[in-house]
Amino acid sequence: AVLDGFDLKVEPGQVVGLVGASGSGKSSVLAVLMRFYEPQEGAVLLDGIDARSLDASWIRGPRAVAMVSQDPALFAASVRDNIRYGRPDASDEEVAAAAAVANAAGFIERLPEGYGTFVGERGLQLSGGQRQRIAIARAVITDPKVLLLDEATSALDSESEALVQEALARISTGRTVIKVAHRLNTVRDADVIVVLEAGRVAEAGRHDELLAARGAFWSLMRAQDPGASA
Repeated sequence: AVLDGFDLKVEPGQVVGLVGASGSGKSSVLAVLMRFYEPQEGAVLLDGIDARSLDASWIRGPRAVAMVSQDPALFAASVRDNIRYGRPDASDEEVAAAAAVANAAGFIERLPEGYGTFVGERGLQLSGGQRQRIAIARAVITDPKVLLLDEATSALDSESEALVQEALARISTGRTVIKVAHRLNTVRDADVIVVLEAGRVAEAGRHDELLAARGAFWSLMRAQDPGASA
């Protein structure tokens, strides 16, 4: 969706949930933040600095902004190298620590060659949930100031999702997190939930506040889980 009149300020260390119907502009917000697209009007400011004045590779590099997408790209390489892609100078110990945070260490250690296991083209030797957790570990190892999650747990079964949500809650401390979510329960604990409609902010607030207001968020919640919004 085209972002039109979109205005949002995110404070350092906040966890922000982006929700809305399909095509409302949720993923477009993250694409602009990552400088995959440039705004034709207005600007994206990072610590008050226009993002267009910063090198895109720096924004996406270590200790800046990291993104985990719904369908993460893995390379035809080892598990270790796929995680280390986030920060090529990372040690084996740092790779293992990042995997542990992402709740990936258990299944990696059970692979035929552990961290040295070749994942195949696009990671097809692994399940969707395993690919997702490796991508999360890759983001973790960069130690980003800003973490972008584009429906990052949508590929996981309920048990794996619970483990990853727990891990993401741990690594969210001290950094700014922006989560795009379709399943509204995944942003229940966000500091602010932003509801998008046609590329604009329709509503923003905490989970309980938005339910009490019976506005756009309440309507989304009712459509997804009628019992939760009664």
